[in-house]
Amino acid sequence: DDYVDCLRKVYPFASFVTANVSSPNTSGLRNLQHDQLLDHLLGSLARARADLVAQGLRHVPIAVKIAPDLDDAGIDAIADRVLAHGLDAVIATNTTLSRSGVDHLPASQEAGGLSGMPLRERSTKVVERLARAIDGRIPIVGVGGIGSAKDAMEKLRAGATLVQLYSALVFEGPDLVGKIVSGLAEMQRAADE
Repeated sequence: DDYVDCLRKVYPFASFVTANVSSPNTSGLRNLQHDQLLDHLLGSLARARADLVAQGLRHVPIAVKIAPDLDDAGIDAIADRVLAHGLDAVIATNTTLSRSGVDHLPASQEAGGLSGMPLRERSTKVVERLARAIDGRIPIVGVGGIGSAKDAMEKLRAGATLVQLYSALVFEGPDLVGKIVSGLAEMQRAADE
């Protein structure tokens, strides 16, 4: 009910809406990525949006944000449900509960999701699997460990349509966006030659 209520409140103002079912920082939230809970949530969001469109509002895309800690069957099931309910995109991925690669650091045992570079490879594997399951029918937003044009290109080559970054912005500031865009353009020019 909270998701539908929030959707109705932000709908007139939003360019797109993200249904986050993957934050490890909210107790029990990741359970919504599975089985009947996911089906019920996505169906409710799709029906609420259809009601809003029927009232004369424009179609606002809804993206579902998933965890990097899903197995292949879980990724495939989410892709199936997102497509079945006519949602518009999948954001892959949120933060991870894994501490692989940083488990030797003193802060590695702190609670919450881990973001940034330690997530890059795991997130890219989810994008690859998701791209196979979705087969170009809706966009995939690749997220996780993007700090350079090379990282962004890795997500795009894995099957992402768009990329999103956050952690690297904290460390490098907003100029990073321009650097990544310029770097991607250079890579494309080199590939075209």
